[in-house]
Amino acid sequence: MPGSGGRASVPRAGGRAAAPSRPSGRAGVGDRYPSDGRPPRASGSGSVPPRGGGPGGGGYGGGPGRPYRGKPKPRWGRIALVSGIAVIIIGMIAAISLYGYASNLDDDLKRTDAFSEITGGRPAKEVDGTLNVLLVGSDSRDPDAAKDAQNAWRADTLILMHIPADHQSAQLVSIPRDLWVPIPTANDAPCDSARRAKINAAFAFGGLPRAVHTVECVTDVHIDHVAAIDFGGFREVVDALGGVDLKVEQTITSIHKPHRVFHKGTMHMNGAQALDWIRQRKQFPRGDFARMQHQQDFLKAVMDKAASTGTLSNPGKLNDFLKSVTAAVTVDQDFSLTDMAVQFRNLRSSNLTFLTSPNVGSQNIDGQSVVVSDREKALALYQAMAADKMSEWIAANDAASSGQSGG
Repeated sequence: MPGSGGRASVPRAGGRAAAPSRPSGRAGVGDRYPSDGRPPRASGSGSVPPRGGGPGGGGYGGGPGRPYRGKPKPRWGRIALVSGIAVIIIGMIAAISLYGYASNLDDDLKRTDAFSEITGGRPAKEVDGTLNVLLVGSDSRDPDAAKDAQNAWRADTLILMHIPADHQSAQLVSIPRDLWVPIPTANDAPCDSARRAKINAAFAFGGLPRAVHTVECVTDVHIDHVAAIDFGGFREVVDALGGVDLKVEQTITSIHKPHRVFHKGTMHMNGAQALDWIRQRKQFPRGDFARMQHQQDFLKAVMDKAASTGTLSNPGKLNDFLKSVTAAVTVDQDFSLTDMAVQFRNLRSSNLTFLTSPNVGSQNIDGQSVVVSDREKALALYQAMAADKMSEWIAANDAASSGQSGG
């Protein structure tokens, strides 16, 4: 990720700028009044006569000079300029304060060495400015568990998020946790040393770094950052937003206590309900694929709610939201929330595309039910991701799907 380059600072005020010359043909203050720009005083000790009170009546006091035309009109151009400068200064101070606030949030984030011992064999980064972030979701987050206890932490969700160089969109590819893949024998081992297993087993073999190494070996896409999401912690995120609306495609009863009933239709869910919903899979014909879809819907709903309910513009709501997010996420050592906020401020859920790693469905291998990759389609997708050509890949595959359905 590009560095932030240091904190922004307010430029020091220099000397007062010289007043710009007036364009010809436009009357200025000095054209209306004598050279000092002030209205003339009445001669002697007398005061300016009231309207109609001077000789000849009908106006302010006479005399040989120009007639006094009353108080000078407000100088709206100058007032607007000063007000504009004040707004800019206030905005700069606010931006610097928010930058400092974001830096404090950076300090609050839990961090892990997600790239520990991963040395040779990593794929090269092909396009500058792109970012590939591995999102790892779990109900039990402990990415720094001792190696002899790595199996205490496994991922329920793996999403490879690609952000193109223009930073105007993002594509999120869900990787089935049961995908049958080659897993390197060590964090620093070459990809061709791998043994095949479900991709989720990488955590048991070597923790979060082994999972990163495995995803890079499988996709040949360089991973820049890692964010491990504790979905249990996202209960507070949802509650800070006042709940989210999620689509329920069929009425089911949760397999977890207190065995909630989710009714078909759109349901407004609090944090505990939403977390329970995205953990369900056995009641659906598509099993884990249905759960991946629900997780994608959930992340999109959180973004929509944050952007549409004034959370981002309300300091109190924003503080609660960001504090709950940072409490639920563990990131790599170089991840910067400040940089992310600045670089991806234009991202909205409408700019996100959710995909699933191409596969041919489930098969039984070595007595295990696993998901088998569609090697040709997956290779094309990840080559497009590495080359920052995801929009072209999506357009081509949408066209192919439309052609097949229309035939």
